[in-house]
Amino acid sequence: MKITQGARIAGLASALVLLAGCANGTPSATTSAASSGGAAAPTATLKLTVAAYPLEFLAQRIAGDTATVTNLTAPGTEPHDLELAAKQLADLGASDALIYISGFQAAVDDALQAVPPKLAIDASTGISLLNPAAAEEGAAAKPGAHDPHIWLSPANMVTMAQTIDTALSQAHPELAATLNANTDKLVADLKSLSDSYTSGLATCQRKDFVTSHAAFAYLARDYGLTQIPIAGIDATEEPTAARIAEVQKLAKQSGVTTIFFETLVSPAVAKSIAGDLGLKSAVLDPIEGITSSSAGTNYLEVMQSNLKALREANGCS
Repeated sequence: MKITQGARIAGLASALVLLAGCANGTPSATTSAASSGGAAAPTATLKLTVAAYPLEFLAQRIAGDTATVTNLTAPGTEPHDLELAAKQLADLGASDALIYISGFQAAVDDALQAVPPKLAIDASTGISLLNPAAAEEGAAAKPGAHDPHIWLSPANMVTMAQTIDTALSQAHPELAATLNANTDKLVADLKSLSDSYTSGLATCQRKDFVTSHAAFAYLARDYGLTQIPIAGIDATEEPTAARIAEVQKLAKQSGVTTIFFETLVSPAVAKSIAGDLGLKSAVLDPIEGITSSSAGTNYLEVMQSNLKALREANGCS
């Protein structure tokens, strides 16, 4: 019998409840000190849990020294297929806030219901979301579904940063001044990046670009391009032979020069299409994680690398 991710999360959550019950029999050091009239332990730094790298970048820049940030998705791991261990669930439940994107990672959505943190911040709040059909040519519209790759538009990242800042500042007003100041600096960097995309992609010979999977619909929407994805929203799903043939046809019609692949999934299909058509292949990173092979050490650097790759592929002056 196949055990679903939701059932697995529920089972782990039940185990955590039992463990917590056992642990409650022994007072913590803080409780003991307070009950005996001793000085209370100092207030701990905020503990923030994030679901994936782009949210880690935002949380670290916004919270700065006021928080420790734990990423549920390990570097080099494809976040779509995340599975959570018992310790991760325990850390999530004990955290001051979970920062996530609703509908992006099923394991996180399930865990949020099983072991809710003190505060849950959906970073997609306030963003005009695209249905997967808008990202995957030929895909049928799915009621209530949306493309979760919102961070690949710098304009969206500005909104996401402000959403996180507002939620944390309201929950922790004593830290609001620091959080607001950090967010202002971050937003300035993100707006500068957005301006670079607007000007850098304004005068291109071609507007179409071929990607490994349908992660770049928001970027295409906000900066005047058209994405032709090989695979769908989930990078781990294999494209059909019919889809590969369709991509080859569209690539020829559009006159593209480059087939883009990414760092966390196999480039075999993208490179095969490039070889069949006599085209170049290059990296366009969906920034679902930073590794030693990433073209930069953080979101801003990799997005600048992506802009350079798009400008070269599309003949932008």
